[in-house]
Amino acid sequence: MEDRPTDQQKPRESILASQIDEGLNELERPTNGLFLSALSAGLDIGFGPLLMVVLATLVGSSWGTPLTTLLIANAYAVGFIFVILGRSELFTEHTTLAVLPVLDRKATVKQLGRLWGIVYLGNIVGGAMFAVSMAYLAPAYGIAETSAFVDIAEKLVDHGPFVLLAGGVLAGWMMGLLSWLLSASQETTSRIFAIWLVTMSIGVAHLPHSIAGNVEVLAGTVVSAEITLLHYLRFLALATVGNAIGGTVFVALLKYSHVVRGGE
Repeated sequence: MEDRPTDQQKPRESILASQIDEGLNELERPTNGLFLSALSAGLDIGFGPLLMVVLATLVGSSWGTPLTTLLIANAYAVGFIFVILGRSELFTEHTTLAVLPVLDRKATVKQLGRLWGIVYLGNIVGGAMFAVSMAYLAPAYGIAETSAFVDIAEKLVDHGPFVLLAGGVLAGWMMGLLSWLLSASQETTSRIFAIWLVTMSIGVAHLPHSIAGNVEVLAGTVVSAEITLLHYLRFLALATVGNAIGGTVFVALLKYSHVVRGGE
């Protein structure tokens, strides 16, 4: 008589299977559709940083640092909700999702590199378009002050290389966990809560997320000479590497290993 998997094994095995299937579907998507979806994600995620600078301008210092920080972190989560529920391609989701089929030997490293490259490029281009537009239009429209852009960007670039890289690892780790949680969630409400919980936490801690941070730091670079192009490129490189390590090693590799070794 065969041993039946326990109740604890069933959910984690089904989550892994769902993640692998979804990752395979993404790996096999046509290049043009993949890039356009990633471009859309880069644009949509910019609404989070836009709301951040608007709220920072409105509230100023009147609510005190703790409440203002929490308010702005909640605004940060809005962009992720738009992107993830809208099913657009986000690089930091694929640092976990697209790696799993490779670990399962159902896809190649070359396919993974293609997906990462297309999605990352689309995210960065879309985010850059939004950041430049936001930096000029928001002050002109009277809804944000340029100082708000600088304050938000400085919180991300004012760190040494090791600290920035380590923060990127944590952010990538959390985004990988989010991908796992979303596969376990069935209802829209629970999915929204999972997105909000993880991304709000990233926002509160000012962890460097390469795609959302691309918008935040580039907008600060546009409006202020204090944040240079070198600051922006340094942030983008270290955040990207950190995010990739966090999602790949601490979620994809560990989750895959413990589920496969824990099952039959």
